Amino acid sequence: MTEPKRAEKRTKHDESERLRLLSEYEHPYWEKGIAVAGMDEVGRGPLAGPVVAACVIMPPNILIEGVNDSKKLSKKKLQSLYKEITEKALAYGVGWVDEKTIDSINILQATKKAFRIAFEKAGERIGCDIVFVDAVKNLDIPAEQHPLIHGDAICYSIAAASIVAKVERDRFMIEAAKSYPEYGFENNVGYGTKQHIEALKRIGPCPLHRRTFIKNFIDTDLTTDDGKENA
Repeated sequence: MTEPKRAEKRTKHDESERLRLLSEYEHPYWEKGIAVAGMDEVGRGPLAGPVVAACVIMPPNILIEGVNDSKKLSKKKLQSLYKEITEKALAYGVGWVDEKTIDSINILQATKKAFRIAFEKAGERIGCDIVFVDAVKNLDIPAEQHPLIHGDAICYSIAAASIVAKVERDRFMIEAAKSYPEYGFENNVGYGTKQHIEALKRIGPCPLHRRTFIKNFIDTDLTTDDGKENA
């Protein structure tokens, strides 16, 4: 065997072992024929745009190479994994809660609402009684819940959900940049980068901005959604 072939074999072995360890939470249930869901959210911290949650129910013991915490993946890899996950999943659902609702009920409650919507949408296709969720506790869903700190880094199903949620939200914010080009949403997807904050101070907020998040940068009582000063 040539050295490149040996290296390729080692790489495949390493990835198989990584996925085996990543799916250790699921295996006891899969071995009993029990479907489990992974849930994660994206968008708790941005200054603009929705919070998005995904619920993904993956088939037992069919592990997709490359699935990992979405924050560790390139944009190109995220897109290819999103396609493969959504094609192979037994079911998946995505929950959206907009910026106005976030301002109204606070980000934690909005996040929990997004999780509930995602769970319900996945449940339209297949029922699931076991859920692994990234950190958030006491969700209003009829399932046994297992919140895991840094779950997207240690649980296969949560990692898959993190990829779906991130791609969905990123696509939304990139599209929003066409309507509000000044803020750089195509690059920062709503997070508080220097360019974003400077634009916010210069021209004020757009309809996608969370008023409860931007009040430290501008006086939200003095501006309208189009950045004009109130009379």
